[in-house]
Amino acid sequence: MKLLIRILITSLLVMTITNFFPSIAYVNGFKSAIIVAIVLGLLNLFVKPILVIFTLPVTVFTLGLFLLVINAAIIALCSKLVDGFSINGFFGALFFSIILSVLQSIVFKISGESK
Repeated sequence: MKLLIRILITSLLVMTITNFFPSIAYVNGFKSAIIVAIVLGLLNLFVKPILVIFTLPVTVFTLGLFLLVINAAIIALCSKLVDGFSINGFFGALFFSIILSVLQSIVFKISGESK
């Protein structure tokens, strides 16, 4: 049940971000937003740890700021995998990932769904 709530919250946040910043991202309805939330969860579960391990020296050298680049790459990969979801460029993916992370932290903290 917790997983379903997290997916719904993330999909609502994706819809909200794309409505407030249409020049950065586009999603083609709530069904696509749910698919984006599921794909983002799977990419964060399987692909992100591999990227973090391979880029560990760069991440340490940049004091963790390279993790923002990895998050942007995950968002960009998600936009390539999901029809009906697009991101305009790398900096759009970077901005989208930062806004999504901040909003998820706030909403999950308020709702008591924190990790």
